[in-house]
Amino acid sequence: MGDARIRVEVAYALPDKQKVISLNVPAGCSAYEAVVRSGIREFFPEIDPDSAKLGIFGKAIAKPAEHVLHDGDRVEIYRPLKIDPKQARLNRAKKKA
Repeated sequence: MGDARIRVEVAYALPDKQKVISLNVPAGCSAYEAVVRSGIREFFPEIDPDSAKLGIFGKAIAKPAEHVLHDGDRVEIYRPLKIDPKQARLNRAKKKA
């Protein structure tokens, strides 16, 4: 019998396009490793797996290289914020006033 494998997804989205890649990885695979194995950089070369913020189903991961995935997990790659959320709320409040 071979190594145990699990099925995971790696997802990334821009305002106008998104990609979800399903792949089989060895049990014990980290979130970081899944991103690298997914080949998602072929579609989005701007992604830097070493510095990208990652999460599982909308919940941020502190240490992607150490976070072990489970069968069915979806690793999400987050884009950097263009504006701080607090500043965005202040800007909206000023427009209403």
